[in-house]
Amino acid sequence: MELKILGVEMKHVLTALFAAHFALFLCLTSGCRREDNRELTVEIPSMTVADSNRVVLAFVLGDPRRSREAHFYDGIDPTSFRFDFAKKTLTMKYDSMKIAHTNIRMLLQEAGLEVVFPENNKSGVAGYLDVKPASVD
Repeated sequence: MELKILGVEMKHVLTALFAAHFALFLCLTSGCRREDNRELTVEIPSMTVADSNRVVLAFVLGDPRRSREAHFYDGIDPTSFRFDFAKKTLTMKYDSMKIAHTNIRMLLQEAGLEVVFPENNKSGVAGYLDVKPASVD
């Protein structure tokens, strides 16, 4: 004797139910952003080799003299640091889901470096608007 629900065999109902749950699982997990790798170029007017060492140490957690391994802030890729001493710039990669642009600025400034960050948003409004809306005034 076969078990039927609304005239459909139970194995077909279970297969359809499993497929629906699996599709829902894929929809929910595929939409999550786990990383957002970006590249940032900043100008350091006083860029010297000593400053490049200070930049690297600015992103190290704790005291590197006490630890055998350097532990960098989560989201910072120290292997991506590119120093251009002629242009006096630092280019680096970071994961914006783990560390914010502002945190990078603060770490560099706390290391005693004068840093000029690019100004992408000149509108004075948060977000990605090119034109300041009339409602803000």
